[in-house]
Amino acid sequence: MRIGIDLGGTKIEGVVLADSGAPLFRQRVASPSHNYDNIIDAIASMVAQFEREIGRQATVGVGTPGAPSIHSGLMKNANSTVINGKPLKADLEQALNREVRLANDANCFALSEAVDGAGSGQQVVFGVILGTGVGGGLVVDNQPLLGRNFLGGEWGHNPLPGANEHRRCYCGSSDCIETYLCGSGLLRSAKRLNPAIESTHDL
Repeated sequence: MRIGIDLGGTKIEGVVLADSGAPLFRQRVASPSHNYDNIIDAIASMVAQFEREIGRQATVGVGTPGAPSIHSGLMKNANSTVINGKPLKADLEQALNREVRLANDANCFALSEAVDGAGSGQQVVFGVILGTGVGGGLVVDNQPLLGRNFLGGEWGHNPLPGANEHRRCYCGSSDCIETYLCGSGLLRSAKRLNPAIESTHDL
């Protein structure tokens, strides 16, 4: 059996898949996105709960924003900035006492759609994630195009054409696509158009 974990800036969601690929259990919890140790603990707790349900140990794969550096193995380019500069894969393997497969979440999403989803049968598939951050994955002939830095297909930190609000991005640039199309960016734009919108209305 396999356990898949989606680590996001807002939530952590997991699923247990039978050997056939059929989903057996799902769980979603709020992401402790501002505390790295709590993220590790939340994932470990979710895996432990799943394995109590199935009565056996399973393999674990984690989709995460950003990607590990090919030189140091430390995370980079994650909108959940608390994991940047951290050995996420190694820390998860220590917490779970087994090998963990870790990959960029947008690449996972795009590959899934290319193999057996909306892009099935297409030579080139570009998948876009709009959420707490903005990500993208590019798949050619059912193979993810990772690029030399494992960030092939990422587009959220290109400048938004015509933008001039000088929105600062965590990457250090201004007016990145992500600052307009992520959840908080869309809310900011909506409030500019209608100041009566309350900040408690999350997108």
